[in-house]
Amino acid sequence: MRRRPTNRRGLGQAEAALAPSAPDAAVRLDWTDWLPRNNSALLRVSFGAFAAIADIVVIVASATLAGIGYHLFAYGWAGPAEIFVQLGVSVAIVFVVANTMRDEYLLSNYLEFAGHGRRTFMLWNLVTVCALAIGFMTKTTAEISRATTVLFYLGGLCALLASRAAIVRAVRHSASAGAISLRRVFLVGSEADVEGFASRYQPWESGMHVVAAAVLRGRETLADDLALAAASARMLRPDDVFILAPWSESETIDACIDAFIRVPASIHLGPERVLDRFVDARISKVGSVSSLHIVRRPLSSGEVTLKRVFDVLASAAALALLSPLMLMVAAAIKLDTPGPALFLQRRYGFNQEPFRIFKFRTMTTMDDGRHVQQAQVGDKRITRVGRFLRRTNIDELPQLLNVLSGEMSLVGPRPHALAHDQMFEQTIAFYARRHNVKPGITGWAQVNGLRGDTSTEDKMRARVEYDLFYIDNWSMVFDLKIVWLTIFSRKAYRNAV
Repeated sequence: MRRRPTNRRGLGQAEAALAPSAPDAAVRLDWTDWLPRNNSALLRVSFGAFAAIADIVVIVASATLAGIGYHLFAYGWAGPAEIFVQLGVSVAIVFVVANTMRDEYLLSNYLEFAGHGRRTFMLWNLVTVCALAIGFMTKTTAEISRATTVLFYLGGLCALLASRAAIVRAVRHSASAGAISLRRVFLVGSEADVEGFASRYQPWESGMHVVAAAVLRGRETLADDLALAAASARMLRPDDVFILAPWSESETIDACIDAFIRVPASIHLGPERVLDRFVDARISKVGSVSSLHIVRRPLSSGEVTLKRVFDVLASAAALALLSPLMLMVAAAIKLDTPGPALFLQRRYGFNQEPFRIFKFRTMTTMDDGRHVQQAQVGDKRITRVGRFLRRTNIDELPQLLNVLSGEMSLVGPRPHALAHDQMFEQTIAFYARRHNVKPGITGWAQVNGLRGDTSTEDKMRARVEYDLFYIDNWSMVFDLKIVWLTIFSRKAYRNAV
């Protein structure tokens, strides 16, 4: 176990939360909280201003360097530098105002890297398009070349992402050292619940400062423990109270809420262990019905439409371009061994709906029943032409017809034979989630070298982990990246049999 970081007062956050003030006390305090502490509100405001100024400096510097750099390279002089500065200032103002309106500069956003790249990329594109449109309509872009605009767009985006990464790294380091205290937290629960919360989530790394932990000793002393805990909370004035009792203990939770409802602090039900598996869990309300929303639809209606449009256009273009190659491959298969050129096999698609997949035949057998023997290294059933087709992924090309008909997508989890699906569903958790999106000709697992033989559970489990990551992190950019890697990455051609 790694050493717990200590805060600036020299006391570890977890130890501070659990250090007893007296042998029989129900409330365990961090007595260092009585010492003068940082003004968290001032810290948050100061950080927001700093983050906004950092974006302004980065954008203005990017515009100026792009303009001057291009003019020095192309014409041998710096060009109208004041125009470049004005461009940077104009774009920076729009970018910072938009970020401020959507609370991007909250200190809590900088405790994790996740999401910064996507949000910055989307807003930067929108701001760039708006700036170009306004410049075109007002005829103010005459002195700004297209090369300068492209350099500013690319350089500004890279600089913003690098700046965000540096700030997040600094904030995380400060939070881990206990130097940043965004929220003052009061914990209440059994000793095991409090210790488990501290060890699992290490709240100090999320900017939480645990001011006290109220230990509930049992039902017999519950009323006394909560009375003491509520009195301590009123005295310590925390920002948040976390009730760490298991959700199944409804009577204990109700008693805790009744005790702390009169304390001027936010009240939270502590996270159940099941939520550790679902990072996007949130409270959802439909009409008067409230629920804990733990898994969202893999793709929204708009995302499904976008993916389908890309599939249709790309598969139709690929079929038109590759049809001569496919005809030659079919002829080679017929000349090599007797049998059809295409191999059809039933597989599960979206929502576990069966369909027949098209592939170029690469083996002398056509298994499609309850028992399907997977191809192995050196398998004698693989034909001479088939071995070449497998190594180059050409055997998958007929699946463009499955994509065009809507049974598959260009990118998605690779479909397996029904017999293998039914076997691994029983042993691998969340295996069936692979069918929550359309299967693909290629996928995130395949471009990472996880293709070919899946005869063991460990091999299949590794592939499933990559498939589920793809489902949970889908984007159109992700699909394009996988298509690119499928063609040009060496990993995509490994482990073929």
